[in-house]
Amino acid sequence: MRLLIVEDDAPLATGLSRILAAEGHAVDVTSRGEAAVAAASRERFDLVILDIGLPQMDGFEVLRRLRAAQEEKGAPVPVLVLTARDAIDDRVRGLDLGADDYMVKPFAMPELTARVRALLRRSQAHAGPRMVHGPLTLDTVARRAFLKNEPLELAAREWAVLEVLLARVEKIVSKEAIIQAVAGWGDELSPNAIEVYVSRLRSKLEPAGVRIRTVRGFGYMLEEYKDS
Repeated sequence: MRLLIVEDDAPLATGLSRILAAEGHAVDVTSRGEAAVAAASRERFDLVILDIGLPQMDGFEVLRRLRAAQEEKGAPVPVLVLTARDAIDDRVRGLDLGADDYMVKPFAMPELTARVRALLRRSQAHAGPRMVHGPLTLDTVARRAFLKNEPLELAAREWAVLEVLLARVEKIVSKEAIIQAVAGWGDELSPNAIEVYVSRLRSKLEPAGVRIRTVRGFGYMLEEYKDS
């Protein structure tokens, strides 16, 4: 999942980014409302964590613009609003503008991550949370993988790369496309790193007949599973 954090409290934004990235998400961070609106217009995010108390363009205006743009596209993105304001009127205003959930600072990180999981689960419900490819199953909400009905241990980046390939079975995916899908703006992820993650995935998946083919000069392709 790709998340956007819009928060001008740098230590809080860094903490949120680190914790959510550890759960396997690609996380982008900005402190400006204008930048958030621009990013959402050109990139697809699965969830936005939005602080209300932003400089210049505040979170309410960001939320209003996000929802107006998404009405045109027909693809609403869940928005979790963060604020230091505990007034009922502010909560009501945020919800009326289209916020999906609301948390007042200070909050406990485990509660925030639980709410993020709940919002992602809710937004993905229409498509189903499971990706199945022969003996391989990924539960994209619970963040659990199974191979031949046995738990499969995957590092966060291995999971992210595999999720991209699973969404495009029998289609070539370039290293650049994988990097764009799994890395946040501030992440330094090289094509060589993608080769390492693919190699690790192969060692775990190929004994069960799940094969990732290298298409030289183009990228990688998860082959159609054939039960032998």
